Amino acid sequence: MSISNAMASGVSGLMANSKAVEKISYNIANADTVGYRRSFSQMVTSGSNAATGSFATGVATEVTHSNTAEGTFMNTSVDSNLTITGSGFFVVNSNAETAEPSGNMFTRVGSFEPDQDGNLVNAAGLYLMGFAYGDDGALGAVDRASFDGLVPVNVASTTATGTATAAASISGNLPSQETGLATPGDAFVTSAGYYNALGESERLTMSFQPTVNDDEWVVSISDDTANYGSVTVTFNNSGANAGAPAAYTAVTSTAVAPAAFAFNAATGEMTLTIDNGTTPQTITMSLGAPGTFDGLTQFSGDYTPMTIEADGSASGTMNRVEFDQYGDVWGVFDNGTRKALYSIPLATFANPNGLETSNNSTFHVSNSSGGFYLGEAGSGETGTMTSGGVESANVDIAEELTSLIQRQRAYSSNAKIITTADEMLNETVNLKR
Repeated sequence: MSISNAMASGVSGLMANSKAVEKISYNIANADTVGYRRSFSQMVTSGSNAATGSFATGVATEVTHSNTAEGTFMNTSVDSNLTITGSGFFVVNSNAETAEPSGNMFTRVGSFEPDQDGNLVNAAGLYLMGFAYGDDGALGAVDRASFDGLVPVNVASTTATGTATAAASISGNLPSQETGLATPGDAFVTSAGYYNALGESERLTMSFQPTVNDDEWVVSISDDTANYGSVTVTFNNSGANAGAPAAYTAVTSTAVAPAAFAFNAATGEMTLTIDNGTTPQTITMSLGAPGTFDGLTQFSGDYTPMTIEADGSASGTMNRVEFDQYGDVWGVFDNGTRKALYSIPLATFANPNGLETSNNSTFHVSNSSGGFYLGEAGSGETGTMTSGGVESANVDIAEELTSLIQRQRAYSSNAKIITTADEMLNETVNLKR
């Protein structure tokens, strides 16, 4: 190698190590930046190809990203702050007004909090994107290889519409010793709650009157405005089905149209039509099929208060939001219901270290990274989500300072090459004197 080539190699070493120091300095400066991904300059040999062969001329740098190394979890006690344990990335957008695919990018910065409109935005001003669940609780068809269908995740307070009760069941024990008396005692009375079409709670009253006949009861149902009807139930008093309903008879409707009452003796189900709206509400209420023990029973002993189970729900207002490890955002309402609002996908790549780095700790797809896939948290390589904290930068200060010392020494050594080559050239010039 000639003296001039040695000097050129020293110059390339100075440039390469100065670039390495630049990356180290950037890492140290961002050691406390939430979700920051470390990058560093990797030294590679540079050469010159000629017709007579090739020879090394110095060193160059290739910037390498450490996007797959995770930072540590830092607790913030803010429920909307999210951390990924795994290789996935959040999808974020700088614009909350439109779900513009061209504005979507990827990040690990999960310091999300609601803005004035309820949209989740991180400290860099980027809005979290997710797939919205439908009113039926279904996500529907999702193209996870594109940004189609992504919308800003909004946790503003909302109202859950009530669901009208359509079916109910009653279970409990009637005391057998109360039947067959010459003068039967008073009826046992209970009430059954249900929800109308507006989500309002209403109640039905049921009475269980023992008769002069052994093991026989008259069941009547009414509310504040109407008496719907009655049915006589006879219980088995021996055999394998002792205590279970034996038969339903004497079905009597006292309802006035449009209200109605009907009873299916084979199934033990009564059908009520309640006049509580333009369209009357229909409720099917099960007392228990003959020969079964899942509804009314009759055994000796005390009266057991009736247990009424009914579907439907009251209307309610969302009072808090929960985030689970699978990326689902749940609204918890004051009526006791819990509803899935959004599914937050996590993006994965064939080569996450090949992502193109941008401002605010964000990344874009590049030829080196390959395409993205918006997987569900907890599946495949995406990782899981943890609420209530953020991920620290994946920077090790001790490692960076050690690298800084190494680069400083390497820089000094390359500078020495240049000064030595200069002295040799000076000696060469002095040969002519």
